[in-house]
Amino acid sequence: MERDGRDVGFVGLGLMGAPMAANLLNAGWAVTAWNRSPGALDRFAGLGGGRVAGVEELRDIPVIIFMLPDLSYIEDAAAGLLTAWTAKPPAAGTAVVVMSSVSPAAVQEFGAAVDRASGGNAVVVDAPVSGGTQGAADGTLAIMAGASEGDFKRLQPLFAAMGSTVRRLGPLGAGSLAKACNQLIVGTTTAALAEAAELAERSGLDVAALYEVLAGGLAGSRVLDNVGPRLAARNYEPTGPAKFMHKDLSFVLESAAAVRSAVPMAAAGVELYAELLRQGLGDRDLAVVRQTISNLSDNTAAKTN
Repeated sequence: MERDGRDVGFVGLGLMGAPMAANLLNAGWAVTAWNRSPGALDRFAGLGGGRVAGVEELRDIPVIIFMLPDLSYIEDAAAGLLTAWTAKPPAAGTAVVVMSSVSPAAVQEFGAAVDRASGGNAVVVDAPVSGGTQGAADGTLAIMAGASEGDFKRLQPLFAAMGSTVRRLGPLGAGSLAKACNQLIVGTTTAALAEAAELAERSGLDVAALYEVLAGGLAGSRVLDNVGPRLAARNYEPTGPAKFMHKDLSFVLESAAAVRSAVPMAAAGVELYAELLRQGLGDRDLAVVRQTISNLSDNTAAKTN
């Protein structure tokens, strides 16, 4: 099939992927999607998007975006695609864009696997995002790309349809490292805000009032603005499952070990979010880390009584 360069495949129509793919449609891209559950595909088709029964059917599309929970999911979904490319290589310049939060080292290995399977005709670009479901819906995501300068320039119009802050950080893997740094800040800041909320409330302070005054000083941040209201209200309806923060902070530890960089905050964060998972709270919103801290506080109080 003859392509005009405005065709894109999209794998994964979850909380983030669905609005991102919809924004591509709205920007004039012809988007063909695959998703494990058919309901999301039905809704996407209702917006004018295309659909396929298997990822391998996207083999002739020049750009294929993956937005799945982790690289293992991407590797499983892409297995048939790589087999098809091994039998018949894709057109030169085909791009596989990993927009999930993944390991910087592992995405480089995936890039090598795609290079081998495609006969050198396909390249992997990592371009994870930050901004949550609201940023995905508004098309205002921050996009952190790891790519050659040429590949990044070629993909910029695509990224511009989904994000308002788009930067190339370096070669493949650099985008994922930048996202790991982002998650280090978001995860530990959210945890600190949760600790402050629990300490304040147990001491008789109004958490919403505390956050209001903090927002006017040096402690003010986008994390406080976005997550603070959910922390104060104990609203844990998921905008993004908390379980992924443990995974992302683990990538920080992995990357830090490779360059011998001390990351004590990330190490503490990994332990805290591991406790969150042990408490069975991983499918709730990131703000549920406050409940984790509350449960730890209750356990501590019980041991001292």
